[in-house]
Amino acid sequence: MASDNGVDSDCMTITRFLIDQQRSCPGATGSLTLLLNQLMTAVKAIASAVKRAGIANLYGIAGSQNTTGDEQKKLDVLANDLFINMLSTCGQACMLISEENEDPVIVPEENRGKYIVTFDPLDGSSNIDCLVSIGSIWGIYEKKTPGPPTKEDVLRPGTEMVSAGYALYGSGTMVVMSTGCGLHGFTLDPNIGDFVLTHRDMFIKNRGKIYSTNEGYEKYWDQKVTNYVHSIKYPEDEKKSPYGARYIGSMVADVHRTFLYGGIFLYPANTKSPNGKLRLLYESNPMAFMMEQAGGRATDGEKRVMEIEPKGIHERCPVFMGSTYDVDDCMKFLTA
Repeated sequence: MASDNGVDSDCMTITRFLIDQQRSCPGATGSLTLLLNQLMTAVKAIASAVKRAGIANLYGIAGSQNTTGDEQKKLDVLANDLFINMLSTCGQACMLISEENEDPVIVPEENRGKYIVTFDPLDGSSNIDCLVSIGSIWGIYEKKTPGPPTKEDVLRPGTEMVSAGYALYGSGTMVVMSTGCGLHGFTLDPNIGDFVLTHRDMFIKNRGKIYSTNEGYEKYWDQKVTNYVHSIKYPEDEKKSPYGARYIGSMVADVHRTFLYGGIFLYPANTKSPNGKLRLLYESNPMAFMMEQAGGRATDGEKRVMEIEPKGIHERCPVFMGSTYDVDDCMKFLTA
């Protein structure tokens, strides 16, 4: 119920939502809830930094490259530090895998928990300086083996993930997240400084009218990918309308729109990037986990993204994800 000042006196905050889910899950200890709450603190701090970037001189390049060869922006470094500091001190994580760090970050033994968190602290950072929507992506695994954490503990398929989510920093700040019980969206309410449930049980349409890809790389695509994109731009059936093209260049923003409106997001392999560009552990797998929770589909062009057995923590893979019928149509071309 909203009061006279516009504040809902019975709002479903993200903490309250997670506690309700915890109660309905036999054997739950609350440790994942604690981890996610600390992660939300990092997200709120990043959202604040993004809004103040111009004033606080946080635009521009930090002067170095990350482990995958991308130039680090100042906000990249800040976001990465926030994720690491928040997650390594909450007592629930044992190892962190970041796009910005070549090696795993091992949590000190006195603060060590049972979860492994993989994350891209600031997705789409090439768009920072021009105020385009950017985001954060994360995936969470539970450590299965005794002893100190090692790389092998996280080199597992996405089917073993226990939770995944992303934060979108745009006109507002939104978190979309799943703990394996559907996909739900929470919007940051500046009145109370917390995330409030605004999109319960997000479900993607079976078919959309939008495709999202960087067509600037068409020159390097496999002909099968070119043929598929041509088929939705120039449908043979005159009664069918061409698909609209939308591409932001931030995976979080492009996939978020795909969740809401349906369609397909694709980042195929090409002759310049034969293994694709998106990283499996902290981009493709978390998004694939959420896409399937929303009733969609995610493939690398041959098999389900979440069934890929990773061989390295910064491994890349092609991605085709979105509405089930759209991905099915795409696969007909890729496997022809």
